[in-house]
Amino acid sequence: MRKFITLGLIGCVALAGCRSSKPDTASSQEQKPITTIAFGSCSDQKRPRPLWDDIAAQKPDVWVWLGDNIYGDSENMDTLKAKYTNQKSDPFYQQLRQSASVIGVWDDHDYGVNDGGKEYPRRKESQQLMLDFLDVPTNSPLRSQEGAYSANVYGPQGKRVKVILLDGRYFRDPLKKEGKKNVPDPSGDILGETQWQWLEQQLTNSDADVHIIGCGIQFLPNEHVYEKWGNFPTSRQRFLDLLSKTKPKGAMLISGDRHMAEVSKIKLPGLNYDLFDITSSGLTHVSAPHEEPNSYRVGPIVSELNYGLITVNWKAKPLTATVQIKGDKQATYLTQEIKF
Repeated sequence: MRKFITLGLIGCVALAGCRSSKPDTASSQEQKPITTIAFGSCSDQKRPRPLWDDIAAQKPDVWVWLGDNIYGDSENMDTLKAKYTNQKSDPFYQQLRQSASVIGVWDDHDYGVNDGGKEYPRRKESQQLMLDFLDVPTNSPLRSQEGAYSANVYGPQGKRVKVILLDGRYFRDPLKKEGKKNVPDPSGDILGETQWQWLEQQLTNSDADVHIIGCGIQFLPNEHVYEKWGNFPTSRQRFLDLLSKTKPKGAMLISGDRHMAEVSKIKLPGLNYDLFDITSSGLTHVSAPHEEPNSYRVGPIVSELNYGLITVNWKAKPLTATVQIKGDKQATYLTQEIKF
């Protein structure tokens, strides 16, 4: 298991020993820089799981769950626990757990209810089960924190990666609907004020060279009718404004949920590089090939089982990252070079 630092609301914990919330120079220099981060979402424990051997073969330094890590959809915690146990039993996933740091956040089905937010009555209990699934120590501050958000720091100063995972469920207001269709709700919020303040702290004067910010739902696409940050336009704009204000180095967004993969891009005031949202979904099932509007999309929609792979090129000037959408039998469906 690789060394890393997890920064929660009230402190930090490291799987290989505790660190201060601001890494000290000595402990950070002991860590080797990481180069590969794999991520994915939407893994139905009842279906075949053909991608774990492919993912394990990549030998990523970090694996990031981006939600729908099981299809729980229940207020019965025994039901959720049994499904997590099933998911964890896959031998190739067990191999990945031994070789990579595994972190993650939930979306809705693993949270406990489809399209759910703060109205879900078992969110506290469900959070503990997800942390169990992620092998988070019992004494971690994440155990006493409301909400499953976290910041995970890897590597020495000068080659440091911070993975910030946002909880888009625990504090989120209910969706506004017209019939079965989601419609924008400018008065609604996604993160809750405590998480907003924490996020600003994580971004302000951060010494990381790469910031990977993940959430279960898409950040940038704004035209489809499904779940997205755009259903809460005030929150979406607040998030983008926060990036413009704090100007983190090397930021990119990763998301899941949609049962397809795509890359979206915007130019954001205050950032001297393009901001990408890389969506990877799903690990066990995808939607039928289709077209849908997304004025921010770069490249095609991928309608094959997929996962995402980020490779940081520390020697490049300017710093670059290569993002690939990959699939079964080592297939590569999409490649995007990102320059910071």
